[in-house]
Amino acid sequence: MTKTGSIHFEISERKILLRIIDISVVLLAVNLIGILFDLRYFKIDLENWEWSVMLGFYIFFFANVFELYDLKKASRINSTLRSVTYTASLTALAYLLTPYLTPTLPDNRLQILYFFVTITGSLMIWRAIYIKLFASSRFNKRIIIVADAVDAVDIAQSLQEADPNYFIEGYINTDASVMIGHDDRLPILSMEEAMDKLNHENVSEIVIASANVEGITPAIYSWLIELVETGYSVREYTQVYEEMTDRVPVSFVGKDFYRYFPFARSNQNQLYRVYHRTFDILVSLVGVLLGLLILPIVVLGNILGNRGSLFYTQVRVGRNRKEFKIIKFRTMVMNAEKDGAQFTVKRDVRVTFFGNFLRKTRIDEFPQFFNILKGEMSVIGPRPERPVFVKTLTEKIPFYETRHIVKPGLTGWAQVKANYGESYEDHLRKLQYDLFYIKKRSIFLDIRILVKTLSTVIFFKGQ
Repeated sequence: MTKTGSIHFEISERKILLRIIDISVVLLAVNLIGILFDLRYFKIDLENWEWSVMLGFYIFFFANVFELYDLKKASRINSTLRSVTYTASLTALAYLLTPYLTPTLPDNRLQILYFFVTITGSLMIWRAIYIKLFASSRFNKRIIIVADAVDAVDIAQSLQEADPNYFIEGYINTDASVMIGHDDRLPILSMEEAMDKLNHENVSEIVIASANVEGITPAIYSWLIELVETGYSVREYTQVYEEMTDRVPVSFVGKDFYRYFPFARSNQNQLYRVYHRTFDILVSLVGVLLGLLILPIVVLGNILGNRGSLFYTQVRVGRNRKEFKIIKFRTMVMNAEKDGAQFTVKRDVRVTFFGNFLRKTRIDEFPQFFNILKGEMSVIGPRPERPVFVKTLTEKIPFYETRHIVKPGLTGWAQVKANYGESYEDHLRKLQYDLFYIKKRSIFLDIRILVKTLSTVIFFKGQ
């Protein structure tokens, strides 16, 4: 038995591929145009290698801000067209405005236009090739699941929703009490049938998703060991799910969730904690200064559009379930909760016209920099929730209170990845992202969140 050959790029591999080729294609195109038409502004040589470093950095940064590495958006031509245009425009502008790090401005200013067109055109052509290439079925990853019959279809759907390049061939049932397939949409396989698919249908991976330990019989266990020895990939579902979605599958891991503790080492790392607090203070000071600059506009808008108090405070639950008062610019009508506490929803009628503007631009969050300076919040972390909602959600969602082992944040992984919490399902999804952050928190993940937050502000995605 030998492993069949197939071509598939994992999510992380595709993102790395995109970043490397984006930068390489632009640098190659710029140099080629510079050589062909003798344009000095375009030429990047060994003597001035730092120019290429800066150009590559600007492409990398703005491509992240404008979500060129969101794989779902990267597979659609309309969203790619918009993101490439924004990325090329800001890259060209930044390159022009840093003359000490990049070439001095050319005498013939038309070269600037050619420079922008070259960046845009090269990225467009490469991304069009990417969309065409990776839409091909030959890059699908064909897998078999080892799972209980009652869970198999949901698990298969969760994998395919996260990555359409995953194709589930079927599953091996590990629940002896259910002897037939729970759902006809996903075929149940014997080990012999699974082996036949591995040998003849380019199935390359087995995903273990059984919550029933006893269901992994000695025969199945021996078969899995044999597959690993032969060169097949055998992985555990929660690991695959986290890599694909950047979320912790709370509902699936159940009582075994505590194997995830103590979460990220950064939670106990004193150096990381000092960095985090220092970062919070510096960002908050800048935020307070910016808030003071825009305060006259907010005051005027509040007088004309909100007609009431400028600020409002509300009790929220912080680290270790300690309550504090959060400060925000008011965005709703006065007495918005006269009928009792309720979640904010999309197109909430209680939000004023000016309040909607404040929310979309995230300006309403600026007063929270004072909460951060006081140490009640952090720049990055799970969003603080109200005690009444914490009580309700804790009763409905397993491990919800785990969010409170770190400080709540002004922005967070759930805020930049999930929709506004309007339902039980929304809050469950946000908790999955919050727990992923608590488990994986690091300087690199903090930077990712800040970049995505910048993208959220630019595209007015605030709610």
